[in-house]
Amino acid sequence: MSADPHHAAAHGHDAHGHDDHGGAPHGTRRSYLTGFALSVVLTAIPFGLVMGGWLSSVEWTIGICMALAFVQIIVHMIYFLHMNSKSEQGWTMMALIFTAIIIVIALAGTLWVMYHMNVNMMPDMGMSGGM
Repeated sequence: MSADPHHAAAHGHDAHGHDDHGGAPHGTRRSYLTGFALSVVLTAIPFGLVMGGWLSSVEWTIGICMALAFVQIIVHMIYFLHMNSKSEQGWTMMALIFTAIIIVIALAGTLWVMYHMNVNMMPDMGMSGGM
């Protein structure tokens, strides 16, 4: 325990050494900046793929964007929510599994809805003859 109140406050403790975050883990400035940098990169790559048209296959573009979205969610959970298998007696691992299941359901549902809206809402525009 540090006697310096400024040193203690910088580490999330008050002058008496009590944790002011309720025992929750907290990150450093470096970990937040790392998470931010990873988030920017994981956003810029799909943006470049879609806007630049670098891949000729739409299926590959969608697959890469979905994979990077999943990776970005994991980055947010690790760097910003501080989830790991050691904290809170493993309950965060259960939250991670639950989150992964919800993500799979949301992504699959979104793709299913978008596909069916594209197929069912766009009528054949090739009308023959005039009115």
